[in-house]
Amino acid sequence: MSDEVEMQYELAQSRSKTFYANFDRKDELQHQTHYCPGCGHGIIHKMVARAIDELGIQNRTILISPVGCSVFAYYYFDVGNVQAAHGRAPAVGTAVKRSRPGSIVVSYQGDGDLSAIGSAEILHAANRGENISVIFVNNAIYSMTGGQVAPTTLLGQWSTTTPGGRKAENEGYPLHVSELLGALEAPVYIERAGLGDNKQIAQAYRAVRKALENQVRGLGFSLVEILSPCPTIWKMSAVDAQHWVRDVMEKTFPLGVIRDRTKEAQPRKMPEAAVSTSEIPQLLGIEHEGPAESHAAPFVRPKTTNLQVRVAGFGGQGVLLLGEVLAEAGLDAGLEVSWLPSYGPEMRSGTSNCHVRLSDEAIDSPLVVRPDVLVAMNEPSLHKFYESVRPGGWVLYNGDAMPEGCDRSDLQVLARPFMQIANQLGDRRAGNMVMLGALLECTGALSQETIDKALGRMVKNAKWLELDKRALAQGRELLRESLKEVCHEG
Repeated sequence: MSDEVEMQYELAQSRSKTFYANFDRKDELQHQTHYCPGCGHGIIHKMVARAIDELGIQNRTILISPVGCSVFAYYYFDVGNVQAAHGRAPAVGTAVKRSRPGSIVVSYQGDGDLSAIGSAEILHAANRGENISVIFVNNAIYSMTGGQVAPTTLLGQWSTTTPGGRKAENEGYPLHVSELLGALEAPVYIERAGLGDNKQIAQAYRAVRKALENQVRGLGFSLVEILSPCPTIWKMSAVDAQHWVRDVMEKTFPLGVIRDRTKEAQPRKMPEAAVSTSEIPQLLGIEHEGPAESHAAPFVRPKTTNLQVRVAGFGGQGVLLLGEVLAEAGLDAGLEVSWLPSYGPEMRSGTSNCHVRLSDEAIDSPLVVRPDVLVAMNEPSLHKFYESVRPGGWVLYNGDAMPEGCDRSDLQVLARPFMQIANQLGDRRAGNMVMLGALLECTGALSQETIDKALGRMVKNAKWLELDKRALAQGRELLRESLKEVCHEG
């Protein structure tokens, strides 16, 4: 074969550079995705990747993938990736786009995700005209969770929750998301495409590219709905499933452009730059004794701080307030802080706990799984979290003595009737502050001055503020006495 002929067979197609060279989801399957044979997601992934390549936006693109069949998209796309909770991709995408206006944000969602639990998020993102691109994969069923009826399931279509077929009088009519959003004023471009044959696939790619190009031009909200086969859940062969998209689904969901204002649309105004941190107190109406810099703690912190605290008890015991004061004081000390509350619907006597983290470095998660200190205000909370405390950590327990079964030798323990002690000071409701004082003494993470400043902002009643300060001092003294007893016994 001559060189001239060989040139005719040069590579015409190759893997998109937007895909990773290997898919590391499983060691033994690094050459393939997790999608079923005949699934439309693989085709749509190629469309998105190709459009990113052609537009030259790989280094700017951030893909938002929520719960659904596409949950592992971050293993495949070599772009910025953010995972979102079920249905929340448009909200997350809004935050990403507004915080990084120069990025290209692609929200990739299935029909169960977008049109069911995420219906509010997509509706309001579209109504605001957020400058994001949404890829909406409609296979008319909940695929990943076993085939339940979805808002887009066709009338008469079988699902695990409509074994006799979907009925309008029971499950309602199929939801036409594109037409619904097309009735809004803000969206710039909405189109429904399909994967029923090669002609449809070619048009679907043009729609995907246009949706991304609109964002590059800054025109506003674009959505492409793509009718996609699901052979496994539909219980069809790959070929029959593709034909079903073309011959059946399209009758309920007609293909075509629903909204296109790209010709007259003008680039959206970029959001104003965020205010500086020094301006935030003024915007919130918070008065300070001096400049913002004076909020740094006057004491020298340990070289590294990484304190994780779990506070737990009944509602009404001041569980959340204890955590808030600790977190607020951490902010005054210039630390990275997180405070995550968890409580039941009851105002009193229900379960309540909170996670608090203080660190010199950025905090990766607000969850406290292995606390350095457990503050247990009742016995159920002690039993629930006792085993999770790190070896060498502290347990502060509101009781005369540790109950049976709580006898780890690798923990430091202070068991006292904190609420009764607070009652002797003036009110048992200050028991949380007695426990906070003991916590501060055993960790040494914060100065009393930062605690006093935070407490002063949060407790406005002078009588309570004075009682809380005495309670804090009493808690510190209890801890010091405990350590003296241990040293004496040793």
